[in-house]
Amino acid sequence: MKFDQFQFLAEQTFAALNAGGVPEARFAEIPPDRLPPLVLAYIGDAFFNLYVRTKLLYYEQGRVRVLHNHGAKMVSATLQAIALKELEPQLTESESDIVRRGRNAKSTVPKSASVGDYRYSTGFEALLGYLYLSDNGSRLTELADQAFVVISREIANQNRNGGEK
Repeated sequence: MKFDQFQFLAEQTFAALNAGGVPEARFAEIPPDRLPPLVLAYIGDAFFNLYVRTKLLYYEQGRVRVLHNHGAKMVSATLQAIALKELEPQLTESESDIVRRGRNAKSTVPKSASVGDYRYSTGFEALLGYLYLSDNGSRLTELADQAFVVISREIANQNRNGGEK
């Protein structure tokens, strides 16, 4: 992040402290329907990272490096894209619309993923972010659980076939 962007964010966020030393909120509410898709994806990414890390504790509890490496692979754009493609037929019309908005959002694609996979993963993350901010916990957990299964199965298939596709 460039220094001037950081300085602007710090000023906007922390300039006005209330009597308790807590920054004053700039917004009274968080309207998921009106947030940009990349903001939804930002929240969805954070949720899915925490979800996967927590879920992996059911399989490994002692080796942080193993947890980190496996978790990082599971939240990769490529595997999220595979999960979304499998989940798409069961999405509602409004969920599909959020995914479409996320896929069409303009962003910089990292070298670690194809443009298509990155766009799909952004759509997936936007959907998770939307569900999280909408307090739709049951649907959020349902889709995250299903994505975890799809991704786990894909990793197992890759391992059986001698590596990544």
